[in-house]
Amino acid sequence: MPNEHDDEERRIGDVRRRLEESPALRAEVEKAITEGRLPAEIDATRAAERLDQGGALESVMPVDALEAIVRKIGRPPLIVRNDMVELEPLPEFPADTDALIKGVERSVKSVGRVEFVNHSMAWGGTGWVISEEGASTRVIATNRHVAKIVAERADDGSGIFLRSPVSGLRYGAEIDFKEEVGSNPGDAKPFEVTEVVYLADDTSPDVTLLRISGDGLPSALPLADAEAEEGLRVALIGYPAYDPRNDPGDQARYFKDLFEVKRFAPGFVMQGLRGRKALTHDCTSLGGNSGSPLLSLEDGTVVGLHYSGLYGVENSAVGVGTLRRLAAGERPVLAAGFEAASEAHPEAAADGSHAAGFFDGRAGYEPGFLGDGLAAPWPVMPASLEQALAHPSDEVGDSPFELRYTHFGVKYHLARRQPLMTAVNIDGEHPVRIKREGDKWFLDERIPVAAQLTKDDYADPEIDRGHMVRREDPNWDTAATGVGDVTALAKLANDDTFHYTNAAVQHSRLNQGKQLWQGLENYILDSARTEGFRACVFTGPILRAGDPKLPNGVAIPQEFWKLVVMPAAGGGKLHATAYLLSQGDLIRELLEKRSRVEAVEGFVLGAYRTFQVSVADLAFATGLDLSTYVAADPLAQTESGTEAIASNEPLFLPLASLDQMVV
Repeated sequence: MPNEHDDEERRIGDVRRRLEESPALRAEVEKAITEGRLPAEIDATRAAERLDQGGALESVMPVDALEAIVRKIGRPPLIVRNDMVELEPLPEFPADTDALIKGVERSVKSVGRVEFVNHSMAWGGTGWVISEEGASTRVIATNRHVAKIVAERADDGSGIFLRSPVSGLRYGAEIDFKEEVGSNPGDAKPFEVTEVVYLADDTSPDVTLLRISGDGLPSALPLADAEAEEGLRVALIGYPAYDPRNDPGDQARYFKDLFEVKRFAPGFVMQGLRGRKALTHDCTSLGGNSGSPLLSLEDGTVVGLHYSGLYGVENSAVGVGTLRRLAAGERPVLAAGFEAASEAHPEAAADGSHAAGFFDGRAGYEPGFLGDGLAAPWPVMPASLEQALAHPSDEVGDSPFELRYTHFGVKYHLARRQPLMTAVNIDGEHPVRIKREGDKWFLDERIPVAAQLTKDDYADPEIDRGHMVRREDPNWDTAATGVGDVTALAKLANDDTFHYTNAAVQHSRLNQGKQLWQGLENYILDSARTEGFRACVFTGPILRAGDPKLPNGVAIPQEFWKLVVMPAAGGGKLHATAYLLSQGDLIRELLEKRSRVEAVEGFVLGAYRTFQVSVADLAFATGLDLSTYVAADPLAQTESGTEAIASNEPLFLPLASLDQMVV
């Protein structure tokens, strides 16, 4: 009976044969040893054998370059023309292979080229329809290393398009299902990628899911019920491009100098996916095939997602089981880990900790606080943001996700470990002034403590704990007898603001811009106290996937927004104004989303400063539903505001002093 030693000898012998047949493979291995990417003490055969195991493959070649011709003869990449495969002799395949190819030919309509917008690269790989979401929406599967050319992974596992470092324009992507031999430029009808649904991190299988919408979309390719077995006849559908890492003679023979068009490349599964063994195949591929579907010729189902290869050795693919789970919505995201986190906080991880029972009786934010029938509800979040929020153990049905404190509430982002939004009621008629002394910060055990920052995360002297609800704002009590009467309720409100759930990470470079921001906050509170009116204030960071990170991985928000709501003069109506602390990123996005390309190209990010923005534009830029407050915005009712709205221009006012505000 064969043993492990016999298997190893056969494998080494096979690798030695391939090295002898392929000078290019030997040269690549020797180059890897010379450059220190493989141990110098092993010979070329052992080095190639290590490469052949797959695990060390990415250390030898860039992941976006791993495409390969495996068999020098007998694996022609067949031309696709008018959605039909043009057959060639296939002497190494069974006689019925031609018929099987024609039987699955309809699949080529569902495979497209992943093209880039505003990027120096015109396109980067292949994508195909993995699922359907109604008549006019599809989800496309491709590789992570394709999408990462123009996008970055967000904390919830989705992706966000990056910006060009030259023009500042946002990158984008499209899927073109044609790009065949003989195609005319007018045949191109690309579909815009509207969302990066999933972008795998670097430790997960090389997969990305993109969403496209439009009319006339092709159907989804069916996924196989089981993993492919060795010897299965398969085909790779994609867009191979000339690749200098493959032998020029092999490329000339196979492709006849015709690259970057749709091809149908038949082959065989070399090794099935099981245990520690990867799914491999010998279909001919080149750079551009990244993201191609590996299709069973037996029944037309997808058995894998091609992602890499090594010239003369093998090509690799993600198995169908992983594709099925991702298509069904399973996500290996960071936030999921918090659900299983221990409820006991680590020793010395924070100044203190409060158990869930400590918060009994907290009412939280009151939407009806302004009285006279003036409701000031929480801004409504899109489902994608709600999925990222913590569920407090004392959550109530009429205010989902709210961590309820004294006179304010917090909605907390698990993956970012910071508040997503806060809301506070300010009573200017019954203020209580409390001197700040001996700050003590606490964890809130109503949500997983592993999802909260601690004093250690703020050890860097350039990093501040930024109160989202200011310490003084909720400090009031209708039972207070005077300014000097520090009541228990007001003291409780003051202390409640010192929970880590109410703090966002802020870099010291915001300090100069915060001077006017803090002046704005003082203005709001002082006006309420002077005039004796009530106000509701919503505050939050703008969380972006590209925010810089601390050594512990915590991202630092670069912008903050505020919405101030109060009764309008004369009563009976709301008055709402919106503000932004920013270098100008959100303003630039507003210009871009309104297709003001020239304005974007000329936009220069300056120092941090405070902007007044229209409520409608704040809603547009953040995705929050602020419809309750749009009509109550005085900025939109000015002459310039009316003109901006009529011309679909963003409406914003850089503030050099508080007397420039439109209130």
